[in-house]
Amino acid sequence: MADLIPVLNRDEIDKIVADLAEKISADYQGKEIICVGVLKGAFIFLSDLVRNISVPVKIDFIGISSYGLNSSSSGKIRYTKELDIDIRNKDVLVVEDIIDSGISLSNLIEHLKNMEPSSLKVCAFIDKSERREKEVKIDYAGYAVKEGFLVGYGLDYAEDYRGLPSIFHLNI
Repeated sequence: MADLIPVLNRDEIDKIVADLAEKISADYQGKEIICVGVLKGAFIFLSDLVRNISVPVKIDFIGISSYGLNSSSSGKIRYTKELDIDIRNKDVLVVEDIIDSGISLSNLIEHLKNMEPSSLKVCAFIDKSERREKEVKIDYAGYAVKEGFLVGYGLDYAEDYRGLPSIFHLNI
């Protein structure tokens, strides 16, 4: 049985989300944002985030995978779902649950830039620097951690633990 060590409780998560939404709303005042949630992990964070953003928002999802059932990135990027909304000449905010190695996000940013948005920014709930291989600009980061394997609030290990309302370090 794996050990779950508390990292962030629900109240702490709510505060982080509200703070991020306030900054995003201020930066996009008078504009509409296309929020692109990265499946599967970002769906809970995205849901909470957009309910706190005060400017008009459209939502789409893109599926990208590099982990499979492992605890570290394979480095091979596979798109499992493409966008349904045309983002050309739109303000796009990529919403990620966690940025770890940076490999997937770096690839995704280049992929989305080819679709010619007018702006492209990144919001991540967790910025984890332990295994960073590709430097990526995170415009809005909620919580920084150096190391550990995190689960809950959309984060998973082999598709388990996503539904936990808090975030935990998984000792495996």
